[in-house]
Amino acid sequence: MDFTKAEKLESQNEVQQPQQPTKGTSFFRTCFNGLNALSGVGILSLPYALAQGGWLSLFLLFLVAVLCWYTGLLLRRCMDTHPLIKTYPDIGERAFGYKGRAVVSVFMYVKLYLVAVEFLILGDNLDKLFPNTAFKVAGMKIRGKVMLTSLIVLPTTWLKSLALLAYVSAVFPTLCSSMKDRSKFSKVLLVCFITSTINYGSMAVMGYLMFGEHLKSQVTLNLPIKKMTTKIAIYTTLINPLTKYAIITTPITTAIEETSLFCNSRSLSILIRTALVSSTVIVALTIPFFGYVMAFIGSFLSVTASMLLPCLCYLKLNKAARKMGLELIIIVAILVAGLFIGVVGTFTSIKQIVKHL
Repeated sequence: MDFTKAEKLESQNEVQQPQQPTKGTSFFRTCFNGLNALSGVGILSLPYALAQGGWLSLFLLFLVAVLCWYTGLLLRRCMDTHPLIKTYPDIGERAFGYKGRAVVSVFMYVKLYLVAVEFLILGDNLDKLFPNTAFKVAGMKIRGKVMLTSLIVLPTTWLKSLALLAYVSAVFPTLCSSMKDRSKFSKVLLVCFITSTINYGSMAVMGYLMFGEHLKSQVTLNLPIKKMTTKIAIYTTLINPLTKYAIITTPITTAIEETSLFCNSRSLSILIRTALVSSTVIVALTIPFFGYVMAFIGSFLSVTASMLLPCLCYLKLNKAARKMGLELIIIVAILVAGLFIGVVGTFTSIKQIVKHL
């Protein structure tokens, strides 16, 4: 987005067009959207994380929630610096120019790609429903769980419009820009993070108390095989990749299609989306470790996108924040904590992934 040109166009539109009434989502709908965005398949690995990290990890969960809540407020303040800022990449561009937009976009797209890989790794649960579904290609054993999951979600990625999937997942550029009353955004963040933290913490504690040190990377893999309740739980879990996979990958495929010479070609669109799904299958087969992939995404990508970049963008856009005071101390503390969590977590997760290859 070129903010200078956009400002001129905006001023012309204000003169030529009558002012329209403000529209947007209500407080409660925004809270629902926020909870939907914060809730994901990562909750399945929390009992395993608690078993590995001990009870101290619950305190770290609470600490990270508080830090992310505060950086969410910083993002809102960044958006308030310019009326044309609607998305996270817009904030990056406003703060650091085109390079800032590129960095934010890369982190977003890579994270989305790996989340799509997670959904396929989640196919481990299919072994509970369809055991012994494996075959070999070029001497490599390929378990049917990953292939079956990819075949199920593949047709959903061919949809040019995601209207058919919109009812199961709220898609919005930003929570803040979608609100009718943006002044209530801080309350939305508070409600969302408190509710999500309680939900995640409860899942971690209950899963750990039920299965103890024998927990697997996904708590659903510890459930009894032949019970009907287990099958219901697994089917419910598998609804997540079926309904969200296309929504997760669409920003990536859209960005690729926009750079191609035949962006309006339906055949090319299907080819690109099929190739993307195929690539996630290859990665999922190469690194079939749900817990470690989750740890890498959380440590490197999520910490950078949720903690480090918001602080850096805010300091760049708000000169007053750079003056010595309580706010600067808090931001520096978040940067230090984020760097520590990111470096240690990324090193540990990559070490575990390499160890199990």
